[in-house]
Amino acid sequence: MTSETKYDFQDGNGPVAAHQHSNGGGWVADTAAVADTAIVGIYAKVYGNAQVYGNAWVCDNALVSGDARVFGSAKVSGNAKVYGNAKVCGNAKVCGNAVVTTSVLNANRSDGYTFTIFDEVYGTTRITAGCRFFTIPEAIEHWTKTRGDTKLGRESIALVKHLEYMHSLKEMK
Repeated sequence: MTSETKYDFQDGNGPVAAHQHSNGGGWVADTAAVADTAIVGIYAKVYGNAQVYGNAWVCDNALVSGDARVFGSAKVSGNAKVYGNAKVCGNAKVCGNAVVTTSVLNANRSDGYTFTIFDEVYGTTRITAGCRFFTIPEAIEHWTKTRGDTKLGRESIALVKHLEYMHSLKEMK
């Protein structure tokens, strides 16, 4: 579907050609694909090259973007975000403030604790470690305060800085 209407998905690309989905009224970029059988609620957004098909629902303030796929009878609701190359399918439910994406890099601390860096989530690159979900400065601050000048503290900070550096190389040609 091509339209003259433009909508700003607040993703840094400015207003792009978009339309409101016939089954729910939510905004869909013309570059995305949403089946007529799917529901995109009035406050939900689907953009980038995302695809929503089958009997899938995207509702509330949920976002589906990038090359993400939501299909089957899957439901994405609340403030949830599905993006990157992530796929949500079957009868899966992603809700609340959940984020489903593809990770960029992982690194393990000597005690087996896994650190993962993700592309922009909530407008900035994020690090996860266990149940923690930090910006890079928050991660460094956390491990400085909680582990101080210990082996695990130094190792944690080194891993965060390493992941940040490796992530920065991703954009280089």
